[in-house]
Amino acid sequence: MQYFDDVKNILCDTLGLTGTARSLTQDSAIMGGIPEFDSMAVVTVLTALEEHFGITVDDDEISASTFETLGTLVQFVERKLGE
Repeated sequence: MQYFDDVKNILCDTLGLTGTARSLTQDSAIMGGIPEFDSMAVVTVLTALEEHFGITVDDDEISASTFETLGTLVQFVERKLGE
């Protein structure tokens, strides 16, 4: 998980997570696990990931499983980057 720290920091910064929330692991639940993560947060996080990594995410590429855990989100980014 080469981009774990980048994705974690983007998620935390975008959602304004502080303190213990910053200790997320790859198994940490995002959807349903972070109260701040709602439908608007999905759009904001995806936009931040697109800008940071220079990727484009199409609507049909996104599913609930992408945001199941921090690890699944990192894997999604890695697939988009061709890693």
